[in-house]
Amino acid sequence: MGDMRTIVLSEAVASIPDGATLMVGGFMGVGTPEPLVDELVRQGRRELTVIANDTASPGVGIGKLVTAKALSRVIASHIGLNPETQKQMIEGSLQVELVPQGTLVERIRAGGCGLGGVLTPTGVGTVVEEGKRKIEIEGQEYLLETALQADFALIQAFLCDYLGNLTYALTGRNFNPLIAMAARTVIVCAEHVVPVGVIAPDHVVTPAPLVDYVIARC
Repeated sequence: MGDMRTIVLSEAVASIPDGATLMVGGFMGVGTPEPLVDELVRQGRRELTVIANDTASPGVGIGKLVTAKALSRVIASHIGLNPETQKQMIEGSLQVELVPQGTLVERIRAGGCGLGGVLTPTGVGTVVEEGKRKIEIEGQEYLLETALQADFALIQAFLCDYLGNLTYALTGRNFNPLIAMAARTVIVCAEHVVPVGVIAPDHVVTPAPLVDYVIARC
């Protein structure tokens, strides 16, 4: 049956300590596990690092963690729709590393595949290359972008079966499958938990061996 088990929301979040590094699914909140975010705020977590596509907007998804000042660092491709993120960055209370979206995705994928990093021409000749190693291949310069991993991945799935196999709905798929591979512990909020067999094998996107916990009644 594997090692996946169901867990109540408060217990799942209690296992996440202050200072943890989290990967959070979602694109402007779509595909973000809102109950997990809400519980992190309720339990008063602090000094978290979040790796995600963006910080959504105030009151939405990761934006709630920003407003609660639960974060010390963000690695993301976009913060433009969250003025609170910008404010904290300018004040110096929140460290923000902006990464081109394609590069961010590849760094996460590399982390999940056990690679040390990826080579990309994106950012060569710009401020993005500052402090990074450049490698020339056949006359083309590339930046070495290191892999990203996390202590926890917080995932929103559409369907989860009793073993922990996952599938996603539409754009809710976004970053979730990749972060499930790149974190040591994977915690899932599923809209529907279904018997084994309801999800056809060729429709499984995230296989059960990657999933550690599924929130009961998420």
